[in-house]
Amino acid sequence: MKIENISILRGPNYWSIERDKLIQMRLNLGHLERFPTNKINDFADRIQSWLPSMHSHRCSEGVAGGFFTRVKEGTWMGHVIEHIALEIQTLAGMDTGFGRTRETNTSGTYNVVFAYQDEQVGVYAAKAAVRIAEALISNSSYSISADVETMAKIWNANKLGPSTQSIINEAENRKIPWTRLNNHSYIQLGYGKNQVRLEATITENTNYMAVEIACNKFRTKQLLKDAFVPIADGGLCKNQEELKSIIEEIGYPIVIKPYNCNHGRGVTTNINLLETAEKALQYAQEFSQKVIVEKFVEGHDFRVLVINKKVVAAAKRIPAHVIGDGKLSINELILIENNNPNRGEGHEQVLTKIKVDQHTISLLKSKNYDLQSIPKKDEIIYLKSTANLSTGGTSIDVTDELHPDNILLAERIVKVINLDICGIDIIASNLSASLYSSGGVVIEVNAAPGFRMHLSPTKGIARNVASSVVDMLFPPQKSTTIPIIAVTGTNGKTTTTRLIAHLFKQHKKNVGYTTSDGIYIQNKLMEKGDTTGPISARKILYDPTIDIAVLETARGGILREGLAFRTCDIGIITNITEDHLGLKDIHSLEQLARVKSVVVESVKKEGWAILNAEDQYSMKISKKLECQIAYFSLDEKNIEIQNNIRNGSTVAFYTEDAIVIQTKTERICIADVSNIPLTMNGKAAFMIQNVLAAVLAAYLSGIDISTIRTALETFFPSPKLTPGRMNIFQFKEFKILIDFAHNPAGYIAIKDYLSNVKANKKIGIISGVGDRRDEDIQSCGRIAAEMFDYIIIRQERHLRGRTEKEIIQLLVKGINEVQQDFPYEIIPNEIEAIEHTIKKAEKGDFIVALSDAVSNAIDVVQFHLDKDS
Repeated sequence: MKIENISILRGPNYWSIERDKLIQMRLNLGHLERFPTNKINDFADRIQSWLPSMHSHRCSEGVAGGFFTRVKEGTWMGHVIEHIALEIQTLAGMDTGFGRTRETNTSGTYNVVFAYQDEQVGVYAAKAAVRIAEALISNSSYSISADVETMAKIWNANKLGPSTQSIINEAENRKIPWTRLNNHSYIQLGYGKNQVRLEATITENTNYMAVEIACNKFRTKQLLKDAFVPIADGGLCKNQEELKSIIEEIGYPIVIKPYNCNHGRGVTTNINLLETAEKALQYAQEFSQKVIVEKFVEGHDFRVLVINKKVVAAAKRIPAHVIGDGKLSINELILIENNNPNRGEGHEQVLTKIKVDQHTISLLKSKNYDLQSIPKKDEIIYLKSTANLSTGGTSIDVTDELHPDNILLAERIVKVINLDICGIDIIASNLSASLYSSGGVVIEVNAAPGFRMHLSPTKGIARNVASSVVDMLFPPQKSTTIPIIAVTGTNGKTTTTRLIAHLFKQHKKNVGYTTSDGIYIQNKLMEKGDTTGPISARKILYDPTIDIAVLETARGGILREGLAFRTCDIGIITNITEDHLGLKDIHSLEQLARVKSVVVESVKKEGWAILNAEDQYSMKISKKLECQIAYFSLDEKNIEIQNNIRNGSTVAFYTEDAIVIQTKTERICIADVSNIPLTMNGKAAFMIQNVLAAVLAAYLSGIDISTIRTALETFFPSPKLTPGRMNIFQFKEFKILIDFAHNPAGYIAIKDYLSNVKANKKIGIISGVGDRRDEDIQSCGRIAAEMFDYIIIRQERHLRGRTEKEIIQLLVKGINEVQQDFPYEIIPNEIEAIEHTIKKAEKGDFIVALSDAVSNAIDVVQFHLDKDS
């Protein structure tokens, strides 16, 4: 078997709208196409023995064990590999579940598609599944457990920590889009101007000075003391002399901790001897030269979490410990506890594994124990003196036990420090009594507090504290995203996108848009090139200055990666005609329509799909949409338009030389085409279609009619506003039109326009694109011969797997179908072809350059136009 390609799909895609995390592997089975599983000796028995947990795979049988039944009856290896890839991810701790396998037009080659949670794991699973299948076939030894272990390590290294993940989960519950901006916990929630960013539990609104204060434990204590908050007496020292001086002042027992450290590192508690204090000083100075010495207060360790100045949770923290059984040593008990699946390295699980360090050894020694000691049954052995979860501690929820005084005190502390998310550490016998009377003290204030103890306490009620974070970041009046308009189709995408952007700019919105020639922000070109894929779309969605995103969305990006967004507000399909067929396993118009439908199927239920009523494939798509639909047509009498008018739907059409919108309640004349430069005074029918789609998008978005009308009247087909789309250059003696038309449908649109143009001679400069089918290139030649009097063939770009000679021969073949002796010449270089044509042109000629590199053609023509003036 051979893996020909692996794609990582990250958004709504050809295979699924809802499941936006899929691996698509193109797999060539080779000779195994002739050997389904029932023709491979003992294969069914081996896979059941190697992966017994796959009994849960119901497959098409719909019952547990269904997949194994399929294997016994005979199924192809692509299907088997799909299920193996899903199962080994599950064994590594990642629930997936969705998969499908479909044969391509190439016999024996399949697209194997399955869900993933982590991209790196997903790709690994694809390759590992093929290796496992090959081992099953050959009955070779193989360690599936090694693959599972590797995937688990990758997953644990890549996944977000519990605190960040809880915020993401809450955002997803509210359908707020989110993006991971680095390999750690730097996250963006929302899009455009309404985005907010956070890193773990530090938000973009977290006060820098407040973080600095919280990190400075001594300064924090001073502020709290001045605010009449009960704290432990103490001081700051750098050496043994200063240590002794503080001890003389406050007395024993004491606590020694680093000046600016967290997670309980370097802390020693309940010190009663000078010798112990001096060792604790040395230990603390491993983390900070300055050391805090304070009075040790008897009691339990509590954490109160305050978000947006309100207490949301409280937990009692218990230091890392084991409980004796009278048989096992402390070391053995630690090993057993660390095997708890809820414990992991760092913050990867709800609890952290207990690490034995010098502090643990010293603590045991003070109790006359060591790691080999066997504690009595039910005896609690504490392994750390602090209760931080990061050192292996556990927690009990006590939110409902908080005394009103303590709630008010915590909320007051947060205002003193000025943190938006804050963890307050308290030592007290309990929190059900007021700290003012119980003798409890506040020992620390923490910026970026962890949520684990509240999300998954060892005992008590789990608190969804992330909900308070999202409430704070997105108060009721704040939107979580920006309007997204996605434009797809075969032809007209770029012009429609640009016109919609222009409409919104006239509406005083800061528009970000992507096209086949670049990324634009408020008409400023930011990045040049074909930017119609998801990577470019994300650059717009991530930009904090954008009010609205208008995204040209091409088939290539949808197939390669899926959409850049889960939902959009408006989705437009301009038309669906033959182009790019034969590429990426899309061989028919039905399949191409399925690709394009991804855009409109991703429209929000309250949003709008805008469809071409004259396009049969778009009309088929309309039957499965759940959103609102508006239609457009060049013909008011189109049967679909008439049906929808009767149904009270919103439609747009061209009638009596005007653009008209009709709704359930009114008929609105938007503008006469003679006042819309883009339509070439109504001669360019395909441009009228683009206008209809764009006008509907603007109207349905709430732009007023006068603004729409003004925008249409000020949008000119020109190299600046529509580069390569009906750009006409008026020379003294002749005209030159440059257009991006590069497929049969595009050529037909130009032919339709030229039928309304009077000229001495119509001269065409044409070329072919190498990755199109033979019949498509040939058809372009045929249509060119039908609309031009003379043709110049040039071919130097976009060979895409073909030779220049092959492409030219196909164009000539098409030309000869119309007329055997049709006049043409071949000038391969585009610039030479254009310059030759300009020299050849006579008075009244109309030259059309159908160019796949519009910037080059525009520059050449503009240069000669300047000379001609």
